[in-house]
Amino acid sequence: MTVDIHPSALIAPDAQLGDGVVVGAFCTIGLDGDAGPPVIGPGSVLRSHTVIYRGVFAGAGLMTGHGALVREGTVLGDRVSVGSHSVLEHHVTVGDHVRIHSSCFVPEYTVLEDGAWLGPGVRITNARYPNRPDTKANLEGVIVARGAAVGAGAVLLPGVRIGEGGLVGAGAVVVRDVPDGAVVVGNPARLTADAGGPQ
Repeated sequence: MTVDIHPSALIAPDAQLGDGVVVGAFCTIGLDGDAGPPVIGPGSVLRSHTVIYRGVFAGAGLMTGHGALVREGTVLGDRVSVGSHSVLEHHVTVGDHVRIHSSCFVPEYTVLEDGAWLGPGVRITNARYPNRPDTKANLEGVIVARGAAVGAGAVLLPGVRIGEGGLVGAGAVVVRDVPDGAVVVGNPARLTADAGGPQ
């Protein structure tokens, strides 16, 4: 088995790194959190300053940009890309072939199904009433269904579902579910007549 680890990287002794994994400068793998060892699938490339907590499972071919953060209990499928300075909080579920561009925020209990796509700077939220004593007990995860795309700078409010093949326009604020195949734009996001792009 061949693994290429930069000498400045800090990696837990029990971290499980698959064949061909490349770990860049100043990465921290499996030192934060108190869950089991992280598992990073074969052929993954973790670029400089990536932080992956304990209890993360990543399939084959994970690609991270610089400064990406993935917290405990998160499960990543095969061929997932997490862009520079994006944050995946704990207990996020990510399917295969998902693209998360740079500077995205993905909070706990979010589900990104196979082929989902988040543009740069997407903000997903999960606390309908933040900063209250019962906030953490009432978090509502967002679902971005198979093949759906969320444009740059969009905001998804707690508990919404972006339907299969749906498209959220750049800068939209999504306050309710988006039907399968629908296109929404604006603040608050509204349905458009344009199905958008090739079918």
